[in-house]
Amino acid sequence: MVTVTEISSTVPRRELGRLLRQAREVAGVGLEAAASDLEWSRAKMYRIEAGQTPLRALDVDQMCRLYGTPSELTEVLVSLAKESKSKGWYHAYGEVIPRWFQLYVGLEVAASRLRTYEHALVPGLLQTPDYTRYIAQMRPGNTEEEAERVVELRAERQSVLTRRRPAAPELDAVISESLLHRRTASMPAQIDKLISASDAPNISVRVLPLGCRLTVAEVVGGFVILDFPTRGARSAEPTTVYTEVLSGALYLDRVEEVKSYAEGWSLLTAESLSVEDSRKLMQEIKENCHG
Repeated sequence: MVTVTEISSTVPRRELGRLLRQAREVAGVGLEAAASDLEWSRAKMYRIEAGQTPLRALDVDQMCRLYGTPSELTEVLVSLAKESKSKGWYHAYGEVIPRWFQLYVGLEVAASRLRTYEHALVPGLLQTPDYTRYIAQMRPGNTEEEAERVVELRAERQSVLTRRRPAAPELDAVISESLLHRRTASMPAQIDKLISASDAPNISVRVLPLGCRLTVAEVVGGFVILDFPTRGARSAEPTTVYTEVLSGALYLDRVEEVKSYAEGWSLLTAESLSVEDSRKLMQEIKENCHG
Protein backbone atom coordinates (compact mmCIF):
# COMPACT_ATOMS: atom_id res chain seq x y z
CA MET A 1 0.00 0.00 0.00
CA VAL A 2 1.40 3.42 -0.99
CA THR A 3 1.23 6.02 1.77
CA VAL A 4 0.82 9.76 1.47
CA THR A 5 4.39 10.21 2.71
CA GLU A 6 5.70 8.04 -0.12
CA ILE A 7 4.02 10.00 -2.90
CA SER A 8 4.28 13.53 -1.50
CA SER A 9 7.15 15.96 -1.79
CA THR A 10 8.58 16.90 1.61
CA VAL A 11 9.57 20.37 0.38
CA PRO A 12 6.65 22.36 1.90
CA ARG A 13 7.12 20.64 5.26
CA ARG A 14 10.89 21.24 5.29
CA GLU A 15 10.50 24.88 4.35
CA LEU A 16 7.79 25.32 6.97
CA GLY A 17 10.07 23.89 9.64
CA ARG A 18 12.95 26.13 8.58
CA LEU A 19 10.80 29.27 8.64
CA LEU A 20 9.25 28.40 12.00
CA ARG A 21 12.70 27.93 13.49
CA GLN A 22 13.80 31.30 12.09
CA ALA A 23 10.67 32.99 13.46
CA ARG A 24 11.33 31.51 16.91
CA GLU A 25 14.96 32.63 16.88
CA VAL A 26 14.04 36.15 15.71
CA ALA A 27 11.57 36.33 18.59
CA GLY A 28 14.31 35.27 21.01
CA VAL A 29 12.34 32.26 22.25
CA GLY A 30 14.31 29.14 23.19
CA LEU A 31 13.28 25.72 21.94
CA GLU A 32 12.36 24.41 25.40
CA ALA A 33 10.52 27.62 26.31
CA ALA A 34 8.46 27.38 23.13
CA ALA A 35 7.71 23.72 23.77
CA SER A 36 6.57 24.55 27.30
CA ASP A 37 4.30 27.41 26.21
CA LEU A 38 2.77 25.27 23.46
CA GLU A 39 2.48 22.28 25.82
CA TRP A 40 4.49 20.08 23.47
CA SER A 41 7.54 17.93 24.10
CA ARG A 42 11.01 19.12 23.12
CA ALA A 43 11.21 16.15 20.73
CA LYS A 44 8.04 17.28 18.95
CA MET A 45 9.42 20.78 18.54
CA TYR A 46 12.61 19.36 17.07
CA ARG A 47 10.68 17.20 14.59
CA ILE A 48 8.57 20.18 13.51
CA GLU A 49 11.55 22.45 12.92
CA ALA A 50 13.42 19.67 11.11
CA GLY A 51 10.46 19.26 8.75
CA GLN A 52 9.91 15.68 9.83
CA THR A 53 6.22 15.91 10.63
CA PRO A 54 3.15 17.65 9.12
CA LEU A 55 1.41 20.38 11.09
CA ARG A 56 -2.16 21.58 11.35
CA ALA A 57 -2.80 25.13 10.22
CA LEU A 58 -4.25 25.79 13.70
CA ASP A 59 -0.96 24.76 15.35
CA VAL A 60 1.05 26.97 13.02
CA ASP A 61 -1.19 29.92 13.79
CA GLN A 62 -0.66 29.29 17.51
CA MET A 63 3.12 29.25 17.05
CA CYS A 64 3.02 32.46 15.04
CA ARG A 65 1.07 34.22 17.79
CA LEU A 66 3.66 33.07 20.34
CA TYR A 67 6.51 34.39 18.18
CA GLY A 68 4.77 37.61 17.18
CA THR A 69 5.20 36.72 13.50
CA PRO A 70 4.09 39.42 11.00
CA SER A 71 0.72 38.73 9.38
CA GLU A 72 2.15 38.30 5.86
CA LEU A 73 4.60 35.62 7.00
CA THR A 74 1.90 33.97 9.09
CA GLU A 75 -0.19 33.69 5.92
CA VAL A 76 2.69 31.92 4.17
CA LEU A 77 3.31 29.53 7.07
CA VAL A 78 -0.34 28.57 7.36
CA SER A 79 -0.46 27.99 3.60
CA LEU A 80 2.64 25.79 3.78
CA ALA A 81 1.04 23.76 6.56
CA LYS A 82 -1.97 23.09 4.35
CA GLU A 83 0.23 22.21 1.36
CA SER A 84 2.41 19.86 3.43
CA LYS A 85 -0.58 17.51 3.68
CA SER A 86 -1.15 17.44 -0.07
CA LYS A 87 -1.49 13.91 -1.38
CA GLY A 88 0.00 14.69 -4.78
CA TRP A 89 3.60 14.99 -5.85
CA TYR A 90 2.73 17.94 -8.08
CA HIS A 91 2.55 21.34 -6.40
CA ALA A 92 1.18 24.35 -8.23
CA TYR A 93 2.28 26.60 -5.41
CA GLY A 94 0.97 29.73 -7.09
CA GLU A 95 -2.54 28.53 -6.28
CA VAL A 96 -1.90 28.09 -2.56
CA ILE A 97 0.97 30.28 -1.40
CA PRO A 98 1.03 34.07 -1.89
CA ARG A 99 2.74 35.13 -5.12
CA TRP A 100 5.30 37.30 -3.36
CA PHE A 101 6.71 34.33 -1.48
CA GLN A 102 9.15 32.24 -3.53
CA LEU A 103 9.41 28.78 -2.02
CA TYR A 104 12.32 27.89 -4.27
CA VAL A 105 14.49 30.74 -2.97
CA GLY A 106 14.43 29.25 0.54
CA LEU A 107 15.87 26.02 -0.83
CA GLU A 108 18.43 27.87 -2.92
CA VAL A 109 19.73 29.74 0.13
CA ALA A 110 20.08 26.49 2.10
CA ALA A 111 21.81 24.53 -0.69
CA SER A 112 25.51 23.72 -0.81
CA ARG A 113 25.54 22.90 -4.53
CA LEU A 114 23.30 23.81 -7.46
CA ARG A 115 23.38 22.00 -10.80
CA THR A 116 21.26 23.78 -13.37
CA TYR A 117 20.46 23.20 -17.03
CA GLU A 118 18.70 25.87 -19.10
CA HIS A 119 17.71 25.71 -22.75
CA ALA A 120 15.52 28.81 -23.05
CA LEU A 121 16.70 31.48 -20.59
CA VAL A 122 19.94 32.34 -18.82
CA PRO A 123 19.83 30.92 -15.25
CA GLY A 124 18.48 33.51 -12.82
CA LEU A 125 21.61 33.53 -10.66
CA LEU A 126 23.68 34.58 -13.69
CA GLN A 127 21.39 37.17 -15.28
CA THR A 128 22.33 40.82 -15.70
CA PRO A 129 19.79 43.43 -14.52
CA ASP A 130 19.01 44.43 -18.13
CA TYR A 131 18.39 40.81 -19.16
CA THR A 132 16.17 40.25 -16.12
CA ARG A 133 14.26 43.44 -16.88
CA TYR A 134 13.74 42.36 -20.51
CA ILE A 135 12.38 38.97 -19.45
CA ALA A 136 10.16 40.50 -16.73
CA GLN A 137 8.67 42.97 -19.19
CA MET A 138 7.80 40.10 -21.53
CA ARG A 139 5.50 38.51 -18.95
CA PRO A 140 1.83 39.31 -19.67
CA GLY A 141 0.33 41.73 -17.18
CA ASN A 142 3.62 42.89 -15.65
CA THR A 143 3.82 46.64 -15.14
CA GLU A 144 7.08 48.59 -15.36
CA GLU A 145 7.08 48.86 -11.58
CA GLU A 146 6.64 45.11 -11.19
CA ALA A 147 9.46 44.46 -13.64
CA GLU A 148 11.79 46.67 -11.60
CA ARG A 149 10.82 44.79 -8.46
CA VAL A 150 11.78 41.54 -10.20
CA VAL A 151 15.18 43.06 -11.02
CA GLU A 152 15.71 44.04 -7.37
CA LEU A 153 14.71 40.64 -6.06
CA ARG A 154 16.94 38.87 -8.59
CA ALA A 155 19.92 40.96 -7.46
CA GLU A 156 19.24 40.05 -3.83
CA ARG A 157 18.97 36.39 -4.78
CA GLN A 158 22.32 36.47 -6.61
CA SER A 159 24.12 37.54 -3.42
CA VAL A 160 24.00 33.89 -2.31
CA LEU A 161 26.93 33.21 -4.67
CA THR A 162 29.25 35.65 -2.91
CA ARG A 163 28.25 35.22 0.72
CA ARG A 164 30.89 34.21 3.27
CA ARG A 165 28.84 32.60 6.03
CA PRO A 166 27.69 30.03 5.46
CA ALA A 167 30.00 29.30 2.55
CA ALA A 168 28.58 30.21 -0.84
CA PRO A 169 27.14 27.24 -2.75
CA GLU A 170 28.79 25.78 -5.81
CA LEU A 171 26.95 26.60 -9.03
CA ASP A 172 27.47 24.33 -12.03
CA ALA A 173 25.51 25.64 -15.00
CA VAL A 174 24.99 24.06 -18.41
CA ILE A 175 23.25 26.29 -20.95
CA SER A 176 22.13 25.56 -24.48
CA GLU A 177 24.00 27.44 -27.18
CA SER A 178 20.69 28.34 -28.81
CA LEU A 179 19.70 30.77 -26.05
CA LEU A 180 22.90 32.77 -26.66
CA HIS A 181 21.82 33.51 -30.24
CA ARG A 182 18.61 35.27 -29.15
CA ARG A 183 18.67 38.82 -30.44
CA THR A 184 18.10 41.08 -27.46
CA ALA A 185 19.77 44.41 -26.75
CA SER A 186 20.98 43.04 -23.44
CA MET A 187 22.59 39.84 -24.79
CA PRO A 188 26.17 41.12 -25.40
CA ALA A 189 26.49 42.27 -21.79
CA GLN A 190 24.81 39.08 -20.65
CA ILE A 191 27.36 36.97 -22.50
CA ASP A 192 30.15 39.01 -20.89
CA LYS A 193 28.71 38.18 -17.48
CA LEU A 194 28.52 34.47 -18.31
CA ILE A 195 32.15 34.50 -19.47
CA SER A 196 33.37 36.26 -16.33
CA ALA A 197 31.14 34.35 -13.91
CA SER A 198 33.25 31.21 -13.99
CA ASP A 199 36.28 33.18 -12.81
CA ALA A 200 34.78 32.64 -9.36
CA PRO A 201 36.06 29.44 -7.71
CA ASN A 202 32.52 28.25 -6.93
CA ILE A 203 30.99 28.80 -10.38
CA SER A 204 31.32 26.95 -13.68
CA VAL A 205 29.44 27.75 -16.90
CA ARG A 206 29.46 25.25 -19.76
CA VAL A 207 27.74 25.43 -23.14
CA LEU A 208 25.84 22.60 -24.78
CA PRO A 209 26.67 23.16 -28.47
CA LEU A 210 24.09 23.10 -31.24
CA GLY A 211 25.66 20.08 -32.92
CA CYS A 212 25.58 17.84 -29.86
CA ARG A 213 23.69 14.58 -29.52
CA LEU A 214 20.11 15.02 -28.28
CA THR A 215 19.76 13.76 -24.70
CA VAL A 216 16.74 12.89 -22.59
CA ALA A 217 17.54 15.85 -20.33
CA GLU A 218 17.02 18.26 -23.21
CA VAL A 219 13.66 16.70 -23.96
CA VAL A 220 12.60 17.17 -20.32
CA GLY A 221 13.67 20.83 -20.29
CA GLY A 222 15.34 23.11 -17.75
CA PHE A 223 15.86 21.98 -14.16
CA VAL A 224 17.90 22.55 -11.03
CA ILE A 225 19.33 19.84 -8.75
CA LEU A 226 19.88 21.15 -5.23
CA ASP A 227 22.25 19.37 -2.84
CA PHE A 228 22.38 20.35 0.83
CA PRO A 229 25.12 20.47 3.48
CA THR A 230 25.97 17.25 5.30
CA ARG A 231 25.84 16.67 9.02
CA GLY A 232 28.25 13.90 9.78
CA ALA A 233 27.95 11.26 7.05
CA ARG A 234 24.43 12.26 5.99
CA SER A 235 22.86 15.25 4.26
CA ALA A 236 20.63 17.32 6.52
CA GLU A 237 18.04 17.41 3.73
CA PRO A 238 17.46 15.17 0.72
CA THR A 239 18.66 16.27 -2.70
CA THR A 240 15.79 18.00 -4.48
CA VAL A 241 15.00 18.65 -8.13
CA TYR A 242 13.17 21.83 -9.10
CA THR A 243 11.62 22.40 -12.51
CA GLU A 244 9.09 24.96 -13.68
CA VAL A 245 6.01 24.21 -15.77
CA LEU A 246 3.31 26.44 -17.22
CA SER A 247 0.98 26.33 -14.21
CA GLY A 248 3.44 25.97 -11.33
CA ALA A 249 6.53 24.05 -10.34
CA LEU A 250 7.65 20.53 -9.50
CA TYR A 251 9.66 19.82 -6.37
CA LEU A 252 10.93 16.24 -6.56
CA ASP A 253 12.83 14.55 -3.74
CA ARG A 254 12.06 10.85 -4.08
CA VAL A 255 15.23 8.83 -4.62
CA GLU A 256 14.23 7.41 -8.01
CA GLU A 257 13.15 10.82 -9.30
CA VAL A 258 16.39 12.50 -8.27
CA LYS A 259 18.38 9.61 -9.74
CA SER A 260 16.73 10.11 -13.14
CA TYR A 261 17.67 13.79 -13.21
CA ALA A 262 21.19 13.07 -11.96
CA GLU A 263 21.63 10.63 -14.86
CA GLY A 264 20.29 13.28 -17.23
CA TRP A 265 22.79 15.76 -15.81
CA SER A 266 25.63 13.33 -16.49
CA LEU A 267 24.51 13.02 -20.11
CA LEU A 268 24.37 16.80 -20.49
CA THR A 269 27.83 17.38 -19.05
CA ALA A 270 29.25 14.64 -21.26
CA GLU A 271 27.96 16.49 -24.34
CA SER A 272 28.92 19.98 -23.10
CA LEU A 273 32.08 21.90 -23.89
CA SER A 274 34.72 22.46 -21.23
CA VAL A 275 34.60 25.71 -19.26
CA GLU A 276 37.45 27.17 -21.31
CA ASP A 277 36.01 26.09 -24.68
CA SER A 278 32.63 27.43 -23.56
CA ARG A 279 34.19 30.82 -22.91
CA LYS A 280 35.72 30.85 -26.39
CA LEU A 281 32.42 29.91 -28.03
CA MET A 282 30.49 32.55 -26.08
CA GLN A 283 33.00 35.20 -27.11
CA GLU A 284 32.68 34.16 -30.77
CA ILE A 285 28.87 34.29 -30.57
CA LYS A 286 29.00 37.74 -29.05
CA GLU A 287 31.34 39.06 -31.76
CA ASN A 288 29.65 37.40 -34.73
CA CYS A 289 25.98 37.67 -33.81
CA HIS A 290 25.74 40.62 -31.48
CA GLY A 291 28.64 42.79 -32.58
